Amino acid sequence: MSKLLLLGDEAIAQGAIDGGISGIYAYPGTPSTEITEYVQKSKIAKEKKIHSQWSANEKTAMESALGMSYAGKRAMVCMKHVGLNVAADPFMNSAITGSNGGLIIVVADDPSMHSSQNEQDSRVFSKFAMIPVFEPMDHKEAYEMAYNGFEFSEKYGIPVMIRLTTRLAHSRSSVETMPIKKENEISLPKDKTQFVLLPSIARRNYKVLLKNQINLEKESEESPYNQYFEGKGSDKSFGIIACGITYNYLMENYPDNNLKFPLLKISQYPLPVKKIQKMVNTVGLLLILEDGYPMVEEAIKGIIEHKNSNLKVIGRLSGHIPRDGELDPNIIRKAIPMSNLVKYSVPYIVKNRPPSMCKGCGHIDMYNSLNESMLQYGLLLLLEILLLRILE
Repeated sequence: MSKLLLLGDEAIAQGAIDGGISGIYAYPGTPSTEITEYVQKSKIAKEKKIHSQWSANEKTAMESALGMSYAGKRAMVCMKHVGLNVAADPFMNSAITGSNGGLIIVVADDPSMHSSQNEQDSRVFSKFAMIPVFEPMDHKEAYEMAYNGFEFSEKYGIPVMIRLTTRLAHSRSSVETMPIKKENEISLPKDKTQFVLLPSIARRNYKVLLKNQINLEKESEESPYNQYFEGKGSDKSFGIIACGITYNYLMENYPDNNLKFPLLKISQYPLPVKKIQKMVNTVGLLLILEDGYPMVEEAIKGIIEHKNSNLKVIGRLSGHIPRDGELDPNIIRKAIPMSNLVKYSVPYIVKNRPPSMCKGCGHIDMYNSLNESMLQYGLLLLLEILLLRILE
């Protein structure tokens, strides 16, 4: 055991190495790229001969990881949120086939679009597929979720997703490692037809997936990553649900940990319904903090509307928090109906910079060729050529 200073991406990579991974597959995309790069540079990974491969796209990466899982080995596939669109077909079907060796799907979302074309929230995809999700609040949890995620996947025979966001992926913190686990031996599934999705097999597997949801919900209720804090005050009229990294943003406003109100931290899905119900039954005003879509906010509003509750839910949908962009301690501070909270400001030495293409990006050659053509033939001529091609 040792302490390492790691990026959030690197914490996931180290957790996977220590957790007995045999193969990692990915298509590079910020903010997920450093996960695979870390494994490729790791001395331990080289000694263990962990298979590592950049794939042609996220779909082929997902399929490669599924192949290793089929053989009983532990595998990880990494991508950014828009890459999950490319991998959607094998991703959705992996919930039906299930897994053999532990399979972790790491998706790094990019709220505020620092280097992306949209603000997609991968938790919605996981809900669609009925795949469990781990959403770390910090680097320690990121490491632990990768370290233990393979066993969780094998316990229920289903892939699991680790969803993180840019701010966690690209910040550093110390992480204490755990003993290295042995890799799995090669072993084929008991049901050799498990990964063959003919309709008759898929129908049977889908029933297994649906039955599994009860177990996954129970795991969320009992998970150490989902914690309910009563608060130290006597007034329980106000409460907060904080998902993933937003818990850290919230606690930066309370460095003394002196919370006066009930707080529910959620870092594992499906949602812990009983814990949520306890919060709903306790408070009159509930603030939902989530870095991405208002998925939890919508779910809770659906629950209280169904029960005709007088609870008021605020968050992104209500306008108390901006509908777009990533959260930070200041945004959260302004949304809390309390005063005397610490205000943070960005140091003046920190300057914005435009995004750049990743090293080794397959699109760089086309980008450079277009620039050379523009210099040689002129912009107008190039536009004319492109227009003619379109008209053809």
